[in-house]
Amino acid sequence: MRPSTLIDMAAARRVRLPRGLAESEALQVEPDARGWFRFQRHYDAARVVVDSEAAMRRIVREAAEDDAAEGSVRLELQVDPTSYAVFVGGITPALEIVLDEARSAETATGVSIGIIVAASRTRSPFDARALARLAAQHAGVVVGFGLSNDERRGDTAEFGPAFRIAREAGLASVPHGGELLGPSHVRDVVESLHPDRLGHGVRAAEDPRLLESIVERGIALEICPASNAALGVLETASDVPLRRLLSAGATVALGADDPLLFGSRLLDQYETAREIGLDDAELAHLAASSIRASRAPEGEKRGMLRQVETWLASEPVEGAGGS
Repeated sequence: MRPSTLIDMAAARRVRLPRGLAESEALQVEPDARGWFRFQRHYDAARVVVDSEAAMRRIVREAAEDDAAEGSVRLELQVDPTSYAVFVGGITPALEIVLDEARSAETATGVSIGIIVAASRTRSPFDARALARLAAQHAGVVVGFGLSNDERRGDTAEFGPAFRIAREAGLASVPHGGELLGPSHVRDVVESLHPDRLGHGVRAAEDPRLLESIVERGIALEICPASNAALGVLETASDVPLRRLLSAGATVALGADDPLLFGSRLLDQYETAREIGLDDAELAHLAASSIRASRAPEGEKRGMLRQVETWLASEPVEGAGGS
């Protein structure tokens, strides 16, 4: 959600936002229970204004517009329909609203869009199964099934049946893991949920044998530098171990996680990679890896990859940080 949209929606509903959200300040917390609580409080405060079909559609449309403006060619949005079901008559219409607006926004902006249905660790694994079945019924526009929220909540293995339902429908397995918790948690997620992509997974860099296993399995890592720094996993975004991951052969896709809360969109993550010292060829490799790890149709992927090749072959723009 755009900060301006949040402020606009909150004003219309006479909802009082936490000071940081009201002033569009980037969140900065420590990785302890109180720190996560503050992050979740801000997240919930933002979500409470999304209380209608019109609000849901506005967020999907603006997300596509903002990605198009930034130069992105593929957007995979994650949604938990449970959060909005009470306002629109259930989880099925909630998801169908998102899917319908995604198709419309894709046509309007030219950004390829896929939707990921995500369950929450704070809810029952049985709820996750219901969401997995719903996602399976819409396989195609729905491209994946995820598991989000506080990594320290719930028993990972108990969500295995939900992910099995999703995989059997051809959906990508894209759970979160390995940001707040370390390598042992990453190993648990890998063994229990069999991810195609791992949301975050940055802590895998702390265990060479685990990282080697992830590379061998072909699991892509969705690395979100701004999130890592904001939640205190790393001191700064530039401390993300990108070179270590890439040197090990990991498939890395940069992500912005929650731009509203962290004040940092996708382009900022690429700028962080540039600050770390990655050159044009390495940035192009990251972009190509994210395209290959996406669930975009193969024909679209080929066109996207050609755009990356064209960028790499082009003359540096005057004043840009080319190498």
